[in-house]
Amino acid sequence: MIVVSVKENESIDKALKRFKKKFEKTGAWKEVRARQHFVKPSVSRRKEVIRAAYRQKMRDLDS
Repeated sequence: MIVVSVKENESIDKALKRFKKKFEKTGAWKEVRARQHFVKPSVSRRKEVIRAAYRQKMRDLDS
């Protein structure tokens, strides 16, 4: 559970912003989206390999 204490004279907007940052760092929303449908392990590995190749290609272009 994420706990955000609201300090005295602090606006709710700032506290909400802190909550959103903490929530995003946990990766809970990403996990919820990933669990909506099953992806075969071979497909997920293939996607990772494609992403890694793309990243490597972009690094090589920058250098």
